Amino acid sequence: MNKELLEALNTLEREKGISKDTLFDAIENSLLTACKNHFSKNETDNVHVEIDRETGDFKVFTDKVVVELEDDVMDPMVEISLDDAVKIAKNAQFGDTISIEIKSEEFGRIATQNAKNVILQKIREEERNVIYRQFHAKESDIVTGVVQHIFQKNISINLGKADAILNESEMVKGEHFKVNDRIKVYVLEVKATSKGPRILVSRTHKDFVKRLFEEEVTEIKDGIVEIKSIAREPGSRTKMAVYSNNSGVDPVGACVGVNGIRVNSIVDELGGEKIDIICWDENPGNLIQNALSPAQTVAVFADPEEKSAKVVVPDDQLSLAIGKEGQNARLAAKLTGYKIDIKSETQAVDAVGFRYSDYMDEEEYMEGEGYYDENGEYIGDGYMYDENGNPIEPVEGMDEVYTEAVEGVDDVTEESANPTDDSSSEEE
Repeated sequence: MNKELLEALNTLEREKGISKDTLFDAIENSLLTACKNHFSKNETDNVHVEIDRETGDFKVFTDKVVVELEDDVMDPMVEISLDDAVKIAKNAQFGDTISIEIKSEEFGRIATQNAKNVILQKIREEERNVIYRQFHAKESDIVTGVVQHIFQKNISINLGKADAILNESEMVKGEHFKVNDRIKVYVLEVKATSKGPRILVSRTHKDFVKRLFEEEVTEIKDGIVEIKSIAREPGSRTKMAVYSNNSGVDPVGACVGVNGIRVNSIVDELGGEKIDIICWDENPGNLIQNALSPAQTVAVFADPEEKSAKVVVPDDQLSLAIGKEGQNARLAAKLTGYKIDIKSETQAVDAVGFRYSDYMDEEEYMEGEGYYDENGEYIGDGYMYDENGNPIEPVEGMDEVYTEAVEGVDDVTEESANPTDDSSSEEE
């Protein structure tokens, strides 16, 4: 049996990933269970099992206290006479505790079957635990599977050793899959259950796009390029801010790839979802200006303490900056974490009395330290940026006048950034 036992344990360890130590523990427990079924359940506290991990040999022992005479033995399970004890251990003395082997053949057929059931149950439990640990380690990562079954608009995906559930709420509207289709999904959560791990996955999560870029772009894998922020309206548009830790590497170019090969492969995976990639900037004015791309801006007033910004754009760029049904501004707000209020020059000029573009052409206003120091630290209540995102000193009282000019205009906030149209569309 020992050779067959070791071969079986080695096979389970190799194919199921269950360690032999765990299986040996299960065998020990099964033998103890057999003892409990053979003897009285409260008479097995002094029973222990020893298994040789190298040979697979196992023995069951009961510890008994040596008493002087046969007549002194009150409980044969825990006591033994001195005469019987010396037959087992020559040096046994009155009061000693000696271990006596119990032959497993004595347990009987029922006890043996129970021991077998304990071992099998332990193997099943450990197999579930191995699968759970394997997929739990993949939480917040991408896995590839095969569509196995479609039921009530939810999809069951076979991942090899386990199945995942893609709920309708985690699917991109307009995407359709058939049985046997290969599909990539983002692992949201892995729960341990009595029937095995329950794996919930998504294709709408913003980090699904992030993981796709990490798989596709070598510079991101190597840590040269970082994805600093990402905002997404699934099936329609994604904005992503990237930063390079190497001045010689263009982060946007690395993500786009030669002739757009990298970004296009991800767009294909997302079913044509548009992706805007911008440069990350610690300066909030620059970041907001980049986030509103492809629209151009004339001026950006940002307040890091309030996490709000007022943006002036050329008249012909207003609809582009806001986007269809506010999508471009919504995504920019999500990406930057700032509440963004966008106005055209014409809407602001009535109160200010001059055009911002004219103001920025005046060289004397381009001088001075502005409202950021050389380290980029905020040092003022309101400030302005030129078309390149560089800080410039505003005219005295400009911030107050601007506030009056845009008073009553609806803000676009991250909290209110809920898409009203999930269909993919170009900005107006």
